[in-house]
Amino acid sequence: MKTGTVFHILGRLLLFLSVTFLLPVPFSVYFHDGQVLVFLQSAIITAIVGGILSWMFVSDGELGHRDGFAVVTFGWLGLALFGALPFSLSGIIPSFVDCFFESMSGVTTTGSTILDNVEILGPSLLFWRSLIQWLGGMGIIVLSIAILPMLGIGGMQLFKAEVPGPTKDRLTPRIANTAKILWGIYALLTLIEMFLLIVGGMTFFDAICHSLTTMATGGFSTHTESIAYFDSAYIDGVITLFMFLAGINFALHFHGLKGKFRNYIKNEEFRFYLSVTIFVTVVIMIANYSAHIYTGFTENFRYAIFQTVAIQTTTGYGTADFDSWPNLLRLGFVILMFFGGCAGSTGGGMKHVRLLLLWRYFKVQMVQLVHPRAVSSVKLQGERVSNEVMQSILGFFFLTVLIFIISSLALAAQGLDIITATSAVVATLHNIGPGLGKVGSTCNFGHLPDFSKILLSFCMLVGRLELYTVVILLTPAFWRECKAPHYSWNQKKDTGEDKE
Repeated sequence: MKTGTVFHILGRLLLFLSVTFLLPVPFSVYFHDGQVLVFLQSAIITAIVGGILSWMFVSDGELGHRDGFAVVTFGWLGLALFGALPFSLSGIIPSFVDCFFESMSGVTTTGSTILDNVEILGPSLLFWRSLIQWLGGMGIIVLSIAILPMLGIGGMQLFKAEVPGPTKDRLTPRIANTAKILWGIYALLTLIEMFLLIVGGMTFFDAICHSLTTMATGGFSTHTESIAYFDSAYIDGVITLFMFLAGINFALHFHGLKGKFRNYIKNEEFRFYLSVTIFVTVVIMIANYSAHIYTGFTENFRYAIFQTVAIQTTTGYGTADFDSWPNLLRLGFVILMFFGGCAGSTGGGMKHVRLLLLWRYFKVQMVQLVHPRAVSSVKLQGERVSNEVMQSILGFFFLTVLIFIISSLALAAQGLDIITATSAVVATLHNIGPGLGKVGSTCNFGHLPDFSKILLSFCMLVGRLELYTVVILLTPAFWRECKAPHYSWNQKKDTGEDKE
């Protein structure tokens, strides 16, 4: 691993982050919430650390695969750590563990919170929570590749480590152009949603914050009651639509903007995603009608489809206390949390394409048991899926279950009941936000022990970066033969090729 290059890039990322601290300042000035100095201090501290790293460490060659994993993982840790500064310096959240948890929940677009009353943060800090979710939605690393030329070297390694899903497709030959296209679509959809929310009666501040967190499938709201605060069928409908769009592969949106709308229907993962949405919505409506929770069709449909899409896309918004719904639905939501969005979307979870391929793999195995001489293979879009991809998916599924079991046992050992422990792990590992029990839609994570918060923060990071990116750093093989970092206060940077 070329540690000099890695730390140099991390310094550049922190310098970029220091600039974003200035964006909430106008809101602080306008609303007079007294946090201007907090954001200026955060910007200065982050800029100093980023400047020192980028100055001390010099590039020692192009990025390799291992370097990409290191930059992304340590980059996200750094963003969460320094992103917690405004919460800590403001003094509103006394514990730095809580500040880190809130920040990690933001940058990983999880949406879990330790706050009983989010309004206590004030407008500028609420905007900061929304902003870090928006940046984390498509990926701060991809954004940096798109706008910082000095990160163009080894860009594909960063892109592979960050972009969610089992396969990574370039929309253009140059990775920087691909990143710009993705972020352009992302920003365009955000602006459209903001406009529609303002038309529906939201204030400009609420509209921009909720647009940022909807497209990020993050779920942070400016109100403790989440979307239920607005009590508007129109707002529910708009947010449901854009949550659903955010859960779709952004490559399909790219083709859609070019008029190729049939690509949506042709895409097997999208059809599976749409089918799951419709099926779960219908099941919820039937169960809630039978339990006499909602008797009117319109009201029943409104709450059913909103909560289905919110959980399925890992956004985690709430318009109803689904923890009080029938046990069948509560268990169903836990299962739905594993699905997530589509590959190449901002959603978390295992991704629909993985589950679709696992199901087809199971069917192939059943056929071969009955007909041992039959030649069959797993296919997607009419093409055979390679053994390497299937092995990766099987490994991903096993690793997901393993982390879920170990983390759930660790939380249970902290004294949490089984429903709270297991749902908290699923909700953070798949970047959902709320769980069940004591971390349900009307509760928060603030009452958990510090160890549990740190463990769940790790689950958020692992889930956002698709497990392998983080877990690979925990293996001894990754650290073998790592090069010592080159650093100097004044000498010129060594741009020579790294000799293995």
